[in-house]
Amino acid sequence: MSQETPSYGGQAVIEGVMFGGKHINVTAVRRKNQEITFLEVPKSDKSWVIKLRRIPLLRGIVSIIDSSAKGSKHLNYSAESYAEDETEPEELAKQKEKTKKKEEGWSLGMIFGVAVMGILSFLFGKLIFTLVPVFVENFLFKDAFDNYILHNLVEGGIKLILLLVYLTAISQTPVIKRLFQYHGAEHKVISAFEAGEELTVENVQKYSRLHYRCGSSFMMLTIILGVVIYSVVPWSNLTERILQRIILLPVVIGVSFEVLKGTNAVRDIPGLKYLGYPGLWLQLLTTKEPKDDMVEVSIASFNRMRELDAAIEARGYAEESVSGGILDPAKG
Repeated sequence: MSQETPSYGGQAVIEGVMFGGKHINVTAVRRKNQEITFLEVPKSDKSWVIKLRRIPLLRGIVSIIDSSAKGSKHLNYSAESYAEDETEPEELAKQKEKTKKKEEGWSLGMIFGVAVMGILSFLFGKLIFTLVPVFVENFLFKDAFDNYILHNLVEGGIKLILLLVYLTAISQTPVIKRLFQYHGAEHKVISAFEAGEELTVENVQKYSRLHYRCGSSFMMLTIILGVVIYSVVPWSNLTERILQRIILLPVVIGVSFEVLKGTNAVRDIPGLKYLGYPGLWLQLLTTKEPKDDMVEVSIASFNRMRELDAAIEARGYAEESVSGGILDPAKG
């Protein structure tokens, strides 16, 4: 890399892209009138959360749960912006008045509740994806062989098939296809930045839509490493198998996160770059080639995030001292 690159993270949202910097998360959304608007949310991690993020294995679990809790806020902004553009002005004025009154009545407990729902949604989804293949494999191959490791391998294969079928199916819908295009735009911008390129649409479009440091790669790693980790602890019946999966799920998440960081770190070393290829292959489904206007939105989000991060640094704010309010969306 031609310049030092902090661990900026991105996420595609409806009609836009969210980038997370050191001090702030920024979502940029393309409106119907072609304006780009921003939601800017300062990071407000507690000191104990920051400490947990530095502990191997634990940091992966903390990061993913934290992203699930905070990501819903940016997704809601994107969805609400899209809904506003499709609503008549008179009706929109009424809705904004209702929203204003609702926000005035929000308490810390209500905000905490939204975060909890985001976390529970992630955990519930992950648990379902972990346990359904167990029941399917047990139903189809219960008496096929006695070796529990073979059962684990078949279960991993079923999990992979379910994931591929699911991603292929949803990628055919127009909304998800655009979401995956924005996902590709986000990857292209990060890759161009890491290569030291000036962030113009033309420069960014030259780069691949695939990137080692991606949640899609993480999903693939949880399947592969899950088979290995689950095979360390034997089970003799379906109940033990289910309990083992639930208990070891945090371990699978933590180890997968560390391996993802490792494959990203060695991607420029000949021979070792292939370790990250399974995740890149999955991104062929979870990303699509973006249009120029999508890349423009992604660049705007990334540049705005870096601009605000630099401004916060210039004011001498420490990472732990950033307050947790939401800044007023600024039009770009």
